[in-house]
Amino acid sequence: MKAAALAGAVALVLTACGNSGSSDDETPGAAATTKDAGSGGDTSGALTIGTLLPQTGSLAFLGPPEIAGVDLAVKEINENGGINGKDVVVKHADSSDADHADVAPQSWTDLQSQGVQAVIGAASSSVTQLVVDDITNANVVMVSPANTATSLSGYSPFYFRTAPPDTVQGSALGNLILEDGVEKLGVLVFNEEYGTSLRDVVKATVEGAGGTITYGNKTEEFDPTASSFADPVAGVMTSNGGGAPEAIAIIAFEQTKSIIPELVAAGFTGRVYMVDGNTADYSKDFEAGTLAAWKTQGTTPGAYPDEAFKDRMLSVDPALKDYAYGPESYDAAILIALAALKGGGVDGATIQKNMAAVSGADGGTECEGFKECADLITAGEDIDYKAVSGAGPFNADNDPSSAFIGIFQYNDDNTYTWQKAVEGSVAE
Repeated sequence: MKAAALAGAVALVLTACGNSGSSDDETPGAAATTKDAGSGGDTSGALTIGTLLPQTGSLAFLGPPEIAGVDLAVKEINENGGINGKDVVVKHADSSDADHADVAPQSWTDLQSQGVQAVIGAASSSVTQLVVDDITNANVVMVSPANTATSLSGYSPFYFRTAPPDTVQGSALGNLILEDGVEKLGVLVFNEEYGTSLRDVVKATVEGAGGTITYGNKTEEFDPTASSFADPVAGVMTSNGGGAPEAIAIIAFEQTKSIIPELVAAGFTGRVYMVDGNTADYSKDFEAGTLAAWKTQGTTPGAYPDEAFKDRMLSVDPALKDYAYGPESYDAAILIALAALKGGGVDGATIQKNMAAVSGADGGTECEGFKECADLITAGEDIDYKAVSGAGPFNADNDPSSAFIGIFQYNDDNTYTWQKAVEGSVAE
């Protein structure tokens, strides 16, 4: 089994996450535009980017770093001349989560009325599926910094993502579990596409190396809207011949805050694993040492940002505590702007046509940041944008062709620390 785990780690094929009212906050100093989105061949107006990211709901903790990533990119673009000599405008709107399914469609309606040519979001795959048809059918480019549901690969020529599909994170998590010597794994997973998609990849990885999923198989998912999770916890705690499994993977969002106390009360003593949807700061939620006692680890798509990039994000939001999906959001905004610059227009069709090329899909000179890449485009050169997140160029499905998965370890204070990253290619 150990040999299989190591082989899986070496040959890791990665593919990656997928959650009232709306706001239309505008980046300071940027001019508004009333040009209809996706009008085609527009070179006169400003590039207007909308964001559809969680300000409320179960994934609201992901909103601040994602919004900061976009704002940082727009700030740097505008400091270097903008697009067509005009400042890029950004309009922020709330996506909330799948339990508040009316929010994202209303936010999209508001963004469309403001003439956005591209939308960055949503964070949740389930929320994206509420609006992706309306957005892409309007010839507006949609770039998610955090969607990982495998069903979104190649969904539309106008849909892209800078995070990898679930096959990437699922493979990385499954191999991490195997490397820790776990043979009997229970999975507490909610009945939502993000959860079941990730579960399926973890299950295939663990079982492919001879391990067993004792709980959390098909039909054993829990209702994410339930008021109590005592039943699934009781189920997993007796799933290994009447006893608990060696480890439990929790694939959920804010439900984790209720699940952990249930596991404590049930006397669980094994290992715990989390994913990007619940790898969060729990220092105010649990007693010190709760997660460290289980040697809890979490996985999140993307390379961990270096101190210099974190400082740049803090310059636009000094209150940031977390950086998850900030780099992917930054990359999304930079790629949209570079595509508009290369195509010579800010309409959705022009941006869509040039997204793959500026990501490096056709080869070109490697470059970092907006200014360096924009200078090359202006000089007539093809470029290969070096993503801050570490993601590779877009493939034929508009997924990143390669990506990193970060591995995090929980500390005694229930915060987490980056340990390492594994890289893999995204299967098409």
